[in-house]
Amino acid sequence: MTLIKSISGIRGTIGGNVGDNLTPVDAVKFASAYGTWLKNYSGKDKLTVVVGRDARISGPMIHNLVVNTLIGLGIDVVDLGLSTTPTVEIAVPLEKADGGIILTASHNPKQWNALKLLNEKGEFLNGIEGEKILQIAEDEAFDFSDVDNLGTITNNDAYMDIHIDEVLNLSLVDVDVVKAAKFKVVVDGVNSSGGIIVPKLLDLMGVEVVKLYCDPTGEFPHNPEPLKEHLGDICDLVVKEKADLGIVVDPDVDRLAFISEDGEMFGEEYTLVACADYVLSKTPGNTVSNMSSSRALRDVTNLHNGNYEASAVGEVNVVDLMKKNNAIIGGEGNGGIIYPESHYGRDSMVGIALFLTHLANKKMTVSALRASYPEYYMSKNKIELTPQIDVDAILVAMTAKYKDEEITTIDGVKIDFAEEWVHLRKSNTEPIIRIYTEASSQAKADTLALRIIDEIKLVAGI
Repeated sequence: MTLIKSISGIRGTIGGNVGDNLTPVDAVKFASAYGTWLKNYSGKDKLTVVVGRDARISGPMIHNLVVNTLIGLGIDVVDLGLSTTPTVEIAVPLEKADGGIILTASHNPKQWNALKLLNEKGEFLNGIEGEKILQIAEDEAFDFSDVDNLGTITNNDAYMDIHIDEVLNLSLVDVDVVKAAKFKVVVDGVNSSGGIIVPKLLDLMGVEVVKLYCDPTGEFPHNPEPLKEHLGDICDLVVKEKADLGIVVDPDVDRLAFISEDGEMFGEEYTLVACADYVLSKTPGNTVSNMSSSRALRDVTNLHNGNYEASAVGEVNVVDLMKKNNAIIGGEGNGGIIYPESHYGRDSMVGIALFLTHLANKKMTVSALRASYPEYYMSKNKIELTPQIDVDAILVAMTAKYKDEEITTIDGVKIDFAEEWVHLRKSNTEPIIRIYTEASSQAKADTLALRIIDEIKLVAGI
């Protein structure tokens, strides 16, 4: 089954059978559920929803289905067309809209698409809200409007430019200092929206841009998740062009990775670390990331006399804890920057502008900047179990085994040792335990992971 329903939206592969894949029927059904929930939630007679999409091939089809479904519910639509996730997020409050939908499967391959759902603040829905939408979809409890009360469409293709202006106007973004640095940057836009918006931002910051895969055809030239094993082309091109760095985003531009001038990965985990280092140096405060993110953010936060806390995995959980702790920057170790001065959502554009300002002020190479941060290495693994095995019981047993260590159980089980940590999470859709470890060397992270895997297998009797 490749249709995944969750509190944050619905995603699946295009085509196939209704209910098993993301078919036109499923897109209409879920858009109907969201629109119906929004009517009940807002209590308003007339609603407005902002809709945007990434460049993937199925985008226009899903986009038309969703927009016309909302119109059928009597909801007015502000249609941004080709856009990014953070662009839609900032457009919702600027338009005084009641919600938003982003049509993107984020880092998933081109066969996938999804509906990401926002509230009136341009933020992802919480678990309770998401469950209500899933129930409405299950019950097919929709009430469409008559012909005299259909919604309308307003097209607005200016929001990527508006988004750029918002980023450049942030108090800690210094365009002049970046221009003076005369950076040369290679950009991999994975043939989606980032291929348009990232070069535009860089041009306005006085950066020389070398484009790689910046034609928004939706034909992804490599696996669109910005991981080292997928980025050989840009790593080579950075060296060939003698560029100062490379910038990679995913198809909807909410994950950000950098390439050092020597063609090596800066490290997805260190995108947030570097941006937080800069922000904290100017405006001391607190930070938040999820439990599977690097300890390096904690170390940098402590260095600036701030307080760091870890949330459950998931952007909505990070945002919730950031608000509670009044964090001035946060995000996730997958290259997601959340900077509340802009908005409460992962935004690669904000991350790029902060990072370049930081780099220009430091007057050092990207590799030297990376070397200035604490050195941590991660190992990410999983164990596939039979459906008969009680995953919760395994996690309870592992918690008991390490009861004398620092234990956190808000999202699976995280065990913090003095020099390393392990985070165990169960999948919500299949009998899998995910094992994340971090240590001061790759060998130590891998060794810890193998030890934990052996212990889990022993407990499970496999």
